[in-house]
Amino acid sequence: MGPLAQPPTNSGSRPPQDRTPTARLELDEINVAFGGVAALSDVSLTVEPGQVHGLIGPNGAGKTTLFNVACGLVRPTSGRISWRDKQLTRLRPNHLSKLGIARTLQGVGLFGGLSVLENVMVGAHHHARAGFVSALFALPMSDKDEKRLRERAQAALTELDAEQYADRHPGSLPYPVQKRVALARALVSEPELLLLDEPASGLAEDEMVELGELIRSLSSRMSVLLVEHHMDLVMKVCDHITVLDSGKQIADGTPAEVQANPAVTEAYLGEEVDGDRRDGVRVEGGQARG
Repeated sequence: MGPLAQPPTNSGSRPPQDRTPTARLELDEINVAFGGVAALSDVSLTVEPGQVHGLIGPNGAGKTTLFNVACGLVRPTSGRISWRDKQLTRLRPNHLSKLGIARTLQGVGLFGGLSVLENVMVGAHHHARAGFVSALFALPMSDKDEKRLRERAQAALTELDAEQYADRHPGSLPYPVQKRVALARALVSEPELLLLDEPASGLAEDEMVELGELIRSLSSRMSVLLVEHHMDLVMKVCDHITVLDSGKQIADGTPAEVQANPAVTEAYLGEEVDGDRRDGVRVEGGQARG
């Protein structure tokens, strides 16, 4: 039950890929400056294969900037980005899918003029020879390509229990359902690395629980970099957490290690927490302050 619940195994959904994650993302000594103002200073982060890696910090800490560096939206002033043990010198957002990387946005980023199914088909564009332009603007493509795209998109919607909305337009759907569609569009490309930017925003408590279960299940077939404000979710689903504050890295470790770190308590959580707990932290309103 619920907007993010996965259907039972006999519902006809596509089974998880029989694949063990092997790819590693490394951001090494990343520096970013805007107009001479340092946004990130010597930040390093490694997402290991099959790992859910959380990136947290107060507002203005630099989380979104570092996430955008990983997406190719921001080019670092200095530092090194490596993927599959190869350095990426000119990473661009439109190259992500070919690299085996998918991302979601803070909002939903769906195309209002396309149906839900067509929106998800866009996420699988690199599997069709016709390419992105044809998939997005419905230009002519071979019947074989179109059938393949539709099948992949239908399977992704089924996995997220959203196939009943395939013919609807995103604007007619509740926000949590739109979030599901956006996630299906990212998953349809079958990435090795999934970049999630605040996926829990706008979700109710029970929906966040379902989202957490889904993220944990994804780690069996891909790595996940998660930027999130909801600390209960982060502490439950992440294997490793990097903490930023004012553009600097102040902590890095397991959820228990991060919770017990005095620098994190002072700069981010704002209150003392029990470092032996992994089932969430007591933060006002379920979110970190700042």
